Amino acid sequence: MKAKTVLIADDDSAIRTVVSQALSRAGYAVRSTGTAAGLWRWVTEGAGDVIVTDVVLPDENAFDVLPRIKKMRPSLPVIVMSAKNTIMTAIAAAERGAYDYLPKPFDLSALVSMVGRAAQHEIRPVTPPNAPAENLPIIGRSPIMQEIYRVIARLTQTDLTVMIEGESGTGKELVARAVHDYGKRRRGPFVAINMAAIPRELIESELFGHEKGAFTGATSRMAGRFEQAESGTLFLDEIGDMPFEAQTRLLRVLQQGEYTTVGGTQPIKTNVRIIAATHRNLRRMIDQGQFREDLFFRLNVVPIRLPPLRERTDDIPDLVRHFLAQAEREGLPRKIMPAPSIERLQAHRWPGNVRELENLIRRIAALHPEESVSPETIDRELVSVAPSSASAEAGDEAGGLSGYLENHLARQFASFGDNLPPPGLYHRVLAHVEPPVIRAALAATKGNQIKAAELLGLNRNTLRTKIRAYGIQVVRGL
Repeated sequence: MKAKTVLIADDDSAIRTVVSQALSRAGYAVRSTGTAAGLWRWVTEGAGDVIVTDVVLPDENAFDVLPRIKKMRPSLPVIVMSAKNTIMTAIAAAERGAYDYLPKPFDLSALVSMVGRAAQHEIRPVTPPNAPAENLPIIGRSPIMQEIYRVIARLTQTDLTVMIEGESGTGKELVARAVHDYGKRRRGPFVAINMAAIPRELIESELFGHEKGAFTGATSRMAGRFEQAESGTLFLDEIGDMPFEAQTRLLRVLQQGEYTTVGGTQPIKTNVRIIAATHRNLRRMIDQGQFREDLFFRLNVVPIRLPPLRERTDDIPDLVRHFLAQAEREGLPRKIMPAPSIERLQAHRWPGNVRELENLIRRIAALHPEESVSPETIDRELVSVAPSSASAEAGDEAGGLSGYLENHLARQFASFGDNLPPPGLYHRVLAHVEPPVIRAALAATKGNQIKAAELLGLNRNTLRTKIRAYGIQVVRGL
């Protein structure tokens, strides 16, 4: 059997060489070029079974070439590579008909596997929706976020039900909005309802609406969220807080595609896409009889797990830049976050996730006069909102640090259910406790590192290493 041919386009000769060698070893015939013109010539000649191309080429952007390729050879799969790893890149690749999107840097074995799937894939051309031009505020270039972008991009051509799981503050509604805004239903309404914010007795009325006189206080007919979201998307936030009896009625609607208002008798057909979200462990709730298993499987068609910020600390610099720019656009003073301050933020455990980071940045922008934000400012702000920090620093070991650890572990196990929280508890707590102890010792010894080391019971070189690692500024004579 004749080997399938892969066409490679990248202006970086080193990448072309490495990718060509990997694909050749895998049994493919390979042709490579550094320009869009070279790639287009091969396409018009009928060459190639799979294309692997970078987005930015010296003579033309690959996203501009892709529609022409899909028009001329709709069955030719195109894999897009990019170092600009944002959700918009993944969305643009999907909209222009790319088979898949691969963020740089990538693992060669992942590329070879993707090419193998593409070579066996039957392309079905699709007509992409007209996406809004503005960027969505989903920030992050870490590998775990790249996979989420790829899932969102693939969902744009479907109406599948989505379940978003993640701790509070990870951005579940932002992801739900992205699935809607770049999907087939983007011209319809996006309606959100938070189950935890509505009294149990009003859940069904809020979801399905009610007729006049249906209950005491129902003085007129009210449209429910299903009716408001018709032809669009209904976002059921904190679905784990939905009462069990309301779960039963929601399941019936999902099965039958129709509902009746509270106090009504006529069934109403519904045409909405459902996206649900929760910070709770639904599988454990099922075991405890608190959540319907059949409803879970109806909602969990496409699961998306949003990582906590502590699992994607490489994204903190991008997030900080975004929030600082956002604060400046809103009229708050301009701030600069130097590298030592960024490192201090990356050492924090972020129980409130991205929302906590955003609030911290806004608070610093509003309250602190200096333009360059120091590590000490970061520490003061983190300590000011940390639970049990005051008693811990005062030396109340039983009620302070021990209580902090107990509360921290309780929240961790509540978030991860039957699974252990991520490893590294010792180092996370150490990074939280050591800096203020070292600063206190330096302050007490007026910045004399030799005396501070003696006070702490540390070797002088060990203390200097820790001062550098935590970015602590030492001022003599204070």
